[in-house]
Amino acid sequence: MIIDFHTHTFPTQISSKVLAKLSRLSHTQYFTDGSVPGLLASMHDAGVAYSVNLPVMTNKEQVEKVNTALIEDQEALFRQGIITFGGMHPDYPDYKTELLRLKECHIPGIKIHPAYQGTDIDDIRFMRIIDFASELGLIVLTHAGIDIGIYDRNYTSVRQILTLIEKVHPPKLVLAHMGNWACWDDVERDLAGAPVWFDTAFAIGAITPDKAGSGTPYLSHNLSEESFVRIVKKHGANKILFATDSPWESQKDYIARIESMPLAKSEKEQIFSKNAQKLLGINRVSESSEI
Repeated sequence: MIIDFHTHTFPTQISSKVLAKLSRLSHTQYFTDGSVPGLLASMHDAGVAYSVNLPVMTNKEQVEKVNTALIEDQEALFRQGIITFGGMHPDYPDYKTELLRLKECHIPGIKIHPAYQGTDIDDIRFMRIIDFASELGLIVLTHAGIDIGIYDRNYTSVRQILTLIEKVHPPKLVLAHMGNWACWDDVERDLAGAPVWFDTAFAIGAITPDKAGSGTPYLSHNLSEESFVRIVKKHGANKILFATDSPWESQKDYIARIESMPLAKSEKEQIFSKNAQKLLGINRVSESSEI
């Protein structure tokens, strides 16, 4: 079984427009059309059993509206293999009520994106949100490191994350992009081994430039195989979650990259699904006979 812990979808009527804009900003190529049918087709082609859908709230006004739509759609999505998270914005005033609503509606976690939300991860607003979400048992998945489309500032540096861990102690904190995108030395030196989860999204191998040739991506290459394996060994394969950042990576190709790594079969099984099953809760994905 394979669970992709980090994917994105957009309403079909706007998905092409959203992806075109983000592709221009990041100078990178997308691999699906960004819609739910596009993700499902990718999953079928790659042999992915479940994908976790992560919404990003770019302003506080989106929070209730988007979360309500996801709550209404969650059962239909789950039957197709998509597990949806909710979202939160640091400027949303009544975050406790909204997080309680997500919990009561059986949404397993929230996604935050400090770069898109213009707020440092160790800001008191985020720390309060993460603390209360943790109290409720919700998973918190955050973008971590530089964003390829907003690379003038790191809103989630390793130093800031360590401050957050020290003050809040979140038990279900997932750091996207192997802990801190484009800051791999800091991750390996200071963050690997910390009581957090890393996801592998958009962190391994070459970066594909956009077809329009509108510019050069911030990096041409992510983690090398050797660096990835070193970080996995230091952090522990039991705290690594397979993730692609679809539509920004091909799920099929990304699986092949990790399959080719010099890791033990048991380590790959942890990364591909067992860790996600543990974090999500077996009952959440228990309808598959493989679990």
